[in-house]
Amino acid sequence: MKLITFDQGRVARLEGDDVVELDVPSTREYFERGGDVRETGERLKLQDVRLRAPIQPRKFFHTAGNFAAHHEELTAVSWSHPVHKGIVFFQNVDAVIGPDDDIVYPANLTKELDYELELAVVIGRKGKFFGPDEAESYIAGFTVFNDITARDIQRREMKSGVFSFSKGIDTFCPIGPWIVTADEIPDYQELAMELRVNGDVRQTGNTNDMRLTIPQLIAFHSPQGYSAGDLLTTGTVSGVAAIQENPFDFYLQPGDVVEAEIQGIGVLRNRVVSWEDAYGTPEPQPAVSVTE
Repeated sequence: MKLITFDQGRVARLEGDDVVELDVPSTREYFERGGDVRETGERLKLQDVRLRAPIQPRKFFHTAGNFAAHHEELTAVSWSHPVHKGIVFFQNVDAVIGPDDDIVYPANLTKELDYELELAVVIGRKGKFFGPDEAESYIAGFTVFNDITARDIQRREMKSGVFSFSKGIDTFCPIGPWIVTADEIPDYQELAMELRVNGDVRQTGNTNDMRLTIPQLIAFHSPQGYSAGDLLTTGTVSGVAAIQENPFDFYLQPGDVVEAEIQGIGVLRNRVVSWEDAYGTPEPQPAVSVTE
């Protein structure tokens, strides 16, 4: 089943191109109720609705350096601290945007806007302190995540061995286009992944390249406690702009269209726009430089 959020926050499941509205205020509450939700009786066509971010999680657990090929290419970047497998930090949930929403380029903050295609796991129920053998029962579904990152800010953050600001700026957290429930994915450790910018393939990979499997990641994060509807990302695949011989030929610019695709899940499409085009006003200057 595909679960969507549409228009002004309405929830539905998809039957082909038919939108079957559900009587629940959010997809997060859908999972809190264990899926015990009735239909409203209203049906629409997918082409007639505006898809939104499929879920607004209470917590967004972020994993870094988990794909082997991406970990190898990171060794070419002069980070001040090593990137170990299983690195975890929280994503800013207020930065979440949905399919076809704009990624706003804050030119006064960054000149090195990068993309990172990731699979995001939707946690289906409350729980904490459990092992990998129990973890699969917590998987409710999956969605596509594009971990937009300001690399110049990230390099400064890494001098302290952490990174958060570089990934948590407003609009830097596209997810979607929907949630595919776990029963629709027969093998989540064998999914092809591809990210394109203006139609050019930039990232390719497969979930079979994870250093820690999805059940291991879910168990690893579990001491922090899960709520139904939380999101857990699994790391990006190789091919990010930052590791290219001339990364400035690859960093995102206003006007670029990014398509993040995962087999069996879908295509998440977003356009990069300037601050002025997004808000109609000049971009404010930051109070303090975040890249020096």
